[in-house]
Amino acid sequence: MYMAYGYPQVIPLEQGQYPTSQNIIYLKLINRHLLVVSPLHLELWSSSQHRVRLGRYKRDADSLQREGENLQAVWSPDTKLIAVLTSSFFLHIFKVQFTERKVQLGGKQPSALFLATITRVLNEQIPFAENDLTVSNIVSDNKHMLLGLSDGSLYSISWKGEFYGGFGLDSSPHNDSEVATLSHSPVNFTASGEDDRTFASNNNVSKKSAISQLEFCVLMRLLLILYSDGQLLSCSVSKKGLKAGESIKAEKFLGNGDAVCTSVAGDQLILAVGTTRGVVELYDLADSGLLIRTVSLYDWGYTMEDTGSVSCIAWTPDNSAFAVGWKLRGLTVWSVFWMSSNVNHPSNCGMNMDIGFMLLRRDRWREFLHFLLENSEETDELKMLHLNLPVSYISHNWPVQHVAASKDGMYLAVAGLHGLILYDIRLKKWRVFGDISQEQNIQCEGLLWLGKIVVVCNYIDSSNMYELLFYPRYHLDQSSLLCRKPLLAKPMVMDVYEDYILVTYRPFDVHIFHVKLSGELAPSSTPDLQLSTVRELSIMTAKSHPAAMRFIPDQIPRDSALDNHISSSSNLLAREPARCLILRTNGELSLLDLDDGRERELTNSVELFWVTCGQSEEKTNLIEDVSWLDYGYRGMQVWYPSPGVDSFKQEDFLQLDPDLEFDREVYPLGLLPNAGVVVGVSQRMSFSACTEFPCFEPTPQAQTILHCLLRHLLQRDKSEEALRLAQISAEKPHFSHCLEWLLFTVFDAEISRHNVNKNQISVPKQNASLLEKTCDLIRNFPEYLDVVVSVARKTDGRHWADLFTAAGRSTELFEDCFQRRWYRTAACYILVIAKLEGPAVSQYCALRLLQATLDESLYELAGELVRFLLRSGRDYEQSSTDSDKLSPRFLGYFLFRSSFNRSSFDKSISFKDQSAHIAPVKNILENHASYLMSGKELSKLVAFVKGTQFDLVEYLQRERYGSARLENFASGLELIGQKLQMGTLQSRLDAEFLLAHMCSVKFKEWIVVLATLLRRSEVLFDLFRHDMRLWKAYSLTLQSHPSFAEYHDLLDDLEEKLSPTANSEDK
Repeated sequence: MYMAYGYPQVIPLEQGQYPTSQNIIYLKLINRHLLVVSPLHLELWSSSQHRVRLGRYKRDADSLQREGENLQAVWSPDTKLIAVLTSSFFLHIFKVQFTERKVQLGGKQPSALFLATITRVLNEQIPFAENDLTVSNIVSDNKHMLLGLSDGSLYSISWKGEFYGGFGLDSSPHNDSEVATLSHSPVNFTASGEDDRTFASNNNVSKKSAISQLEFCVLMRLLLILYSDGQLLSCSVSKKGLKAGESIKAEKFLGNGDAVCTSVAGDQLILAVGTTRGVVELYDLADSGLLIRTVSLYDWGYTMEDTGSVSCIAWTPDNSAFAVGWKLRGLTVWSVFWMSSNVNHPSNCGMNMDIGFMLLRRDRWREFLHFLLENSEETDELKMLHLNLPVSYISHNWPVQHVAASKDGMYLAVAGLHGLILYDIRLKKWRVFGDISQEQNIQCEGLLWLGKIVVVCNYIDSSNMYELLFYPRYHLDQSSLLCRKPLLAKPMVMDVYEDYILVTYRPFDVHIFHVKLSGELAPSSTPDLQLSTVRELSIMTAKSHPAAMRFIPDQIPRDSALDNHISSSSNLLAREPARCLILRTNGELSLLDLDDGRERELTNSVELFWVTCGQSEEKTNLIEDVSWLDYGYRGMQVWYPSPGVDSFKQEDFLQLDPDLEFDREVYPLGLLPNAGVVVGVSQRMSFSACTEFPCFEPTPQAQTILHCLLRHLLQRDKSEEALRLAQISAEKPHFSHCLEWLLFTVFDAEISRHNVNKNQISVPKQNASLLEKTCDLIRNFPEYLDVVVSVARKTDGRHWADLFTAAGRSTELFEDCFQRRWYRTAACYILVIAKLEGPAVSQYCALRLLQATLDESLYELAGELVRFLLRSGRDYEQSSTDSDKLSPRFLGYFLFRSSFNRSSFDKSISFKDQSAHIAPVKNILENHASYLMSGKELSKLVAFVKGTQFDLVEYLQRERYGSARLENFASGLELIGQKLQMGTLQSRLDAEFLLAHMCSVKFKEWIVVLATLLRRSEVLFDLFRHDMRLWKAYSLTLQSHPSFAEYHDLLDDLEEKLSPTANSEDK
């Protein structure tokens, strides 16, 4: 898939003196050369490693005035000629020739770029029958070009400048029955979400309809004509090409009569049609124009009003993705078989209907590589590793064409235009060929890892042959070459499993080799590698070519896999894979039996797949019981082995987990079997004030599939296997999250099933439900209590009774949390208890929990409990009888007294004017405040007041001579100083908080102590100037205690300020 990285590169086109010189009328990329045509000039650029202008042609002012500006252009497929049509219908034909002059790029390395000359070889006016015609665009083959005109006709011209004249097509296709019966795929939704199955009733082209676009596919000899009324006509072209009208035959209409643009993927045989509805329709040209699917931004929340109609479509050069531009705003890149590619949707990125765009293929790796790694030692999060390729290699061999990772993921093989290099991720070192001549003799067409051996498919240019080269990873040199195996032809696909290599040639010949290594694979020894052919198949099929093939090893129980195997030829044959998966270029996934050559189709519209069984020797492989996974427009699908005739069973993650749909903006790249997650990358953008362009940042993402595997086992009554898998996964990151999603998806499905069957006659339940099995599984782990209440909080309270019928009574789960001192989890059960058991029981549990949280100094949680108690108590009081009202008060007074016993508190507090639900709460809070104040735990007191919103002012006014009283200034100052630890900022803030409250109640003893600790001389001065006796006692106390020597400077400052006051009193 194509992912943008970094800031967009700007190609500085030549600026003209006319405003229209900024426009681009034609953009074409062929063989890493980019042609740009503006109304005034032409420019030819290199679009490879270096963006360099290789040639240009600029028209003079007389030519522009006489013949008009450039209006349309086309570049011949062989890149030798360029045709330009002006606004006055003059045809200019230019010849492109590359000179021997190399472009100097700087540095020591020579450049492979040559300058080009663009010369005009023809200038003729087209003899149109009418002068008021307009031209849609120009298409061509290597001999002729074709123009679409506004009167609905076509005009043919040769590249030699021969005008064949205009001609029209039969307004009715030759096969009307096909048009009427053209079928769609089973379900295709438009952007509005409505099923769209019918074609427009009017399939005849009006003679007055103008041609708005021509599209010609040379490989298929297919001409598409798009008319201004939205009709799209498919035409076949004979071997004569675009020369005359008789060589072009109208075949059928495609679409719904609302097309605005088209683009053909010749390799994939897919037609993309943009519509006025803002959606893109994909048609299978290999299957009579069958509508494959409809793609849109509807699922991302964008409607037709946001984007407008589709403006333009362009396929990537390899036809693996296509870009879509909308008229109002937006640019999106989609992959062929999946709708959730990266979506870039800036607010003001409109696409002019008259200006197309070309998606320039930017190679996935240029001078650097990006890899996703799981760093299990330092952190559980994925990170992106950015590798700079060695300049000495990439400067000669740009671009990177193949990358392969070893099975353990610790080594990378990278191949460019020639040679290859290896990277050791642990040591962070590159290994290259010491002899550059050996490097240049290798043209890599494919890479594989065979254990510690890298396998290179090499193309021999001199003999036009292919071969397999086997190099040890510790040395890249001809002297270390282990084996050289000639191949029959260019391989289409290759794969490796243990000691077996699969090579497939065209049309469909499968060869399997067995590798035997003798000797130790080390620099100090001389190992010997032998390759033998163990299987050859030649299969006749009319299907499309394979895009990938993977061995499917036989899945055997883990216990038997641990047995000692006897090394014998029979054992080697037993281990040889007998099946393989085939992914064809059209997205079809099938299973090939290598014994008899039979192929069984599994599914279609697949873009990626991963074989998971037999891929890991570790016991911690969480997905060993899964055969493989595939990914396409349906989402992620998992395949499990099953007994019986159907040996494999397919399950759709999205169907089972509608709320766990793989993020539509995340493109999956692979699996981490030991973590049970799918790893992908998403396209992110960041903006900077220094540039108008965004910075594109691919970001790694991961999504767990453990919950899907566990549910699969539970659905098949494999509870023991599910428990064993969960136990293996218990130490993995996000294990608790997986259990929560498992219970949530099962419970959500249970709710939906009840809603569907609520009007049906209930049938007595025979076996345990899936919900009960899930609860029984999770109950084996300490996360159970937290998982159950988390799922409850995410679901409607009306269904809690069903959940806790399977999970256990809410009060019992609360009590379990309470005994384990998991108070935060226990607090989450309070609301559930209130719903299921009633407010009286929830008040009782909340009061118990409040006392416990205060004892543990969990003041934020205590504050939440206080607010719940007061709120629910009011509701309970309004609906309860008088006897019920006494229960919370009695429980609060009798059961929840603090361990600190203070008789003065019991005498001073009065419940006369308080509601029954307030009294126990206030009783608990004031008991705790008294406990903290008596122990001078002032930092905790501040946190307690802030967390619970306790009224400290009222409490201090009442407790001035109780628990808040200071017996002695000296001892109080010393004790409070030790408790507060005034050296920290938080302690000073706590002291300021207390000082403010003490000042509000004019509590002198505390004001003097706290102001002294804070060195607030202004507060002390204001206090002492009205009470000189207090000042003298204060001064004498500080001077007489050696431990208070640090406050002598404060005394001096106060004495200086108070001396006028003292003198006036003496007089």
